[in-house]
Formats: sequence, C-alpha cells, structure tokens
Amino acid sequence: MIPLTRSFLLILDHTCTSNSMENEKEEKTFVVQKVQPALLGLMDGSVSTLAPIFAAAGLTARPIQAFYVGLAASLGAGISMGLAEALTDDGTITGRGGPWSRGFITGLGTAVGGMLHTLPFLIPNIRVALNIAYLVVGIELLLISYIRYRYMKAPLGKTVVQIIVGGAIVFFLGIYLGNMGAN
Repeated sequence: MIPLTRSFLLILDHTCTSNSMENEKEEKTFVVQKVQPALLGLMDGSVSTLAPIFAAAGLTARPIQAFYVGLAASLGAGISMGLAEALTDDGTITGRGGPWSRGFITGLGTAVGGMLHTLPFLIPNIRVALNIAYLVVGIELLLISYIRYRYMKAPLGKTVVQIIVGGAIVFFLGIYLGNMGAN
C-alpha cells in the first residue's frame, strides 16, 4: 500500500512540476513575443513624441496644431518602429516570434503611446489641454514602469526612476524648445 501511495505521489508531483514548467515556458513566450514588443512600442511612443507635441504647443499656443503634430509624430513613429521591429529579426534564432506579428504589436504600441498625451490637445483651451496632457504623461510613465516591473521583473523603484527621468528629459526639452521658439 505504501509503495503504491508513494508512486502515486511521485507521479502527481511530476505532473504538477511539468505543468508548472509548461506554464513558465508559456509565460516566458508571452512576455518575449507580446509584452516586450508592446512595451518597447509604448515606451518609444510615449517618450519620442513628447518633445514635438509640447514644442508645438509652446510655439503656437494653439492646441489643434499641437494635436496634428502629435498625430503625425505618433503615426510616423508607429510605422517606423513597426517596420524596424519586423525587419530586424525573423525570430528563428532568438525565439521572439514572427516578425510581422512583433512589428504590428510594436508599431501599434508606439502609436498608442504617442496618442495618449496627444488627445488632450483636442480641447480648445491651451491651458486645460496642457494640464490634462501633463497628467496623462505622468500616468503613462507610471504605467510603463508597472509593466516593466510586472512582466520584465525589473525592480519597481529603479524602473520608476529610469522611466520618469528619461521621460522628464525629453518632456522638458520639448517645453524648452517651444518656449525658446515662441520668444
């Protein structure tokens, strides 16, 4: 009786371990093929479009013009990043998945990342649009930090500092250039 029970427990333990190992492999594949390209795009779109949008807002003081600059920057960056990701690696060596799928995810993430803080410039009042855009930028950067922490296993404090500092540099560059050009 005891050897039979012990054998059953060993088989059960092996099954649970196999399922656990299978789940870990599936999660790793999901992170490498879906989360990482989306995060790359979101980070690039969120940060790379800050300077043009806020410079345009400062230069023109007209939210709709800043919106169109943001729209062009977001869509242009999305196309560029999507193609760059799709054409750099076919996934056979790295296991990062199909190139066009990864490129689409990265491009979409880039466009969305740029559009989130562009949308407030549809508000006709420049002060209100800017204040909402500032808030959206802060939320975007915290969201990116959380995604890096959750899926990439990066330390939360270090991630927040890296993302906020990088975003702040680009953000203040855009404001500075917008103010400099307006004066």
